[in-house]
Amino acid sequence: MTKKKGYGNDSLSTLEEKDKVRLRPGVIFGSDGISGCQHTVMEIVGNSRDEAVEGFGKMIHVKRMKDHSIEVTDFGRGIPIEWNEKEKKYNWEIVFCILYGGGKYDNNGDSNYQFSIGLNGLGTAATQFASEYMHVTVFRDDFQYNLSFEEGENVTKSDCGYIKTPCKKGRTGTRIHWKPDLKVFNDIHISLEFFKEVLRRQAIVNKGITFTLYDEELDETFTYFYEKGIYDYIKEVNGDTAFTDLSYFELETKGRDREDKPEYKVKIEVAFSFNNEVNTLEYYHNSSFLEHGGAPDKAVKNAFVYAIDKEIARLNKYNKSEKKITFQDVEDSLSLVTNTYSTMTSYENQTKKAITNLFIKNAMNDFLKEKLEIYFIENRVEAEKIMGQVLVNKRSREKAEKTRIDVRKKLSKKIDNISNRVKKFVDCRSKDKNIRELFIVEGDSALGSTKMGRDANFQAIMPVRGKILNCLKSDYEKIFKNDIIMDLLRVIGCGVEVKSKHLKDLADFDMEKMTWNKLIICTDADVDGYQIRCLIITMLYVLTPTMIEEGYVYIAESPLYEITDNKGNNYFAYTEDEKRKIIKSLRRKVRIQRSKGLGENEPEMMWETTMNPDTRRLVKVTPADARATKEAFELFLGDNLKGRKEFIEKYGYEYLDRSDVS
Repeated sequence: MTKKKGYGNDSLSTLEEKDKVRLRPGVIFGSDGISGCQHTVMEIVGNSRDEAVEGFGKMIHVKRMKDHSIEVTDFGRGIPIEWNEKEKKYNWEIVFCILYGGGKYDNNGDSNYQFSIGLNGLGTAATQFASEYMHVTVFRDDFQYNLSFEEGENVTKSDCGYIKTPCKKGRTGTRIHWKPDLKVFNDIHISLEFFKEVLRRQAIVNKGITFTLYDEELDETFTYFYEKGIYDYIKEVNGDTAFTDLSYFELETKGRDREDKPEYKVKIEVAFSFNNEVNTLEYYHNSSFLEHGGAPDKAVKNAFVYAIDKEIARLNKYNKSEKKITFQDVEDSLSLVTNTYSTMTSYENQTKKAITNLFIKNAMNDFLKEKLEIYFIENRVEAEKIMGQVLVNKRSREKAEKTRIDVRKKLSKKIDNISNRVKKFVDCRSKDKNIRELFIVEGDSALGSTKMGRDANFQAIMPVRGKILNCLKSDYEKIFKNDIIMDLLRVIGCGVEVKSKHLKDLADFDMEKMTWNKLIICTDADVDGYQIRCLIITMLYVLTPTMIEEGYVYIAESPLYEITDNKGNNYFAYTEDEKRKIIKSLRRKVRIQRSKGLGENEPEMMWETTMNPDTRRLVKVTPADARATKEAFELFLGDNLKGRKEFIEKYGYEYLDRSDVS
């Protein structure tokens, strides 16, 4: 047995600067996976953006290389590289080799950067330490400076750590080309979509700055530019679907998070409109997208609920004893973006997904309450629309909540005990979901013949009593009150997936909970049978579309004709063409009988024609089939009277001809 080392005064150690990153990337970048690797892009692009916002260069170029390396070029002042007398070291060391080093530590307004993305001085050095290589080219003071790093070490062949040569007069800027290190991150293949999304967001919140992205793989360049920033972005998002005009508020102020804390500058931008088609809610701070929001999110939610609730109460639009609105009722019709800047920022962590500044939250909250109150006074027509829509959203949400509770209660009932059996459902013996089949049949008579004709080991029967509800023409409340539909959903067992924003999590839809390998719709080969089949497919398409997409739904074809020769042999034809071919091949006198309904078939015939896996004919329902069924139902059973009339005028004669076939 190996003896463990003692834990004494010589047991403790510290990591070198580069090892703090290379051995613990998750601490700096939030992850050692692809999300951490992506954060290196944010750090370098953020530094270039900081230069542009201060008025030094209005264009930033990014390149995504085939070998997964990245290059960012700006036209700012260029990073200082040479000797720093105050710090007694070279500036390139401060920027590229020291964590918490840089030019962004002054919050009194005299800093090089008023509103920078990075305030911790971590990004450039951390990215350099986490790179397989990094090549830096700086243009400033009419000179070009070149540096190279490998795995956190400066490998430039020069005593001072850089190579300095004259360059074109007046040229300024920085170009950084680096490749994230697979020894640090477990994945460095950053998708094109990530780059596109990041640069698009940067353009949104940095008005007037152009971001370009060149993808070496596609040999294609993408350009992002918003002249008016978030105003233009909300305008783009809304298109022509907003029911109010676009509003834009702006504020510059100063404050502190606590009395004993230093004062700092804050700039706030808010752009919004109300829209029932497209909703967005995005927060940015110093150009970083705040995925989790934090202070701005809390301010927006509080201010909008306060102002709208106050206006609804003032207009006496609440019903008696009706509860107040929530932010969800507002959000359902709101498109809003906020963009804040501050000279002092408290991020939740280095990945900058939320900020916690108390002053920013309070300043934005008070500012929005005041501006919204004025807005409602000055825009009475729009205010009426907003209040009315928010109340519609609220009442719809509350109605949906009641429906959700009722449906969950019904769907959660198990069907394997005496008290909760689904009426007339006949289960099979096997519990192996890989072979179990559920036949959805038309009525009690079909139940009898299929029950007697099936293989009881793996085939179950669920009868549908008459024509089920048309789910295209019914709202969710009506659908979920329908006993036939609810029984069918309970037997299927995987819950429902609905498109209503209030019922998204209705029954925790989960395909793993379904205990069937196939759902087989089995109806008569007549007009009523076809309609019932279409109604069932439509129900599944509306309530459980994933079942169709993943290929679990089938149609059992029923024969149209039973043909008997003079020796008593039976043949089955599923189409007119098959009937003709069978008659021709027999070359003798035959008896042709139109197939009866499923309920009148003998069990042996049911097994042979419809249920035997070796002889039956199943048609898999595809998403395209389901969409076609939906479109047909919308035409024939929906509200499109004009379309239905035009269809009958154009094609009606074909159906009359078919009805005469004997």
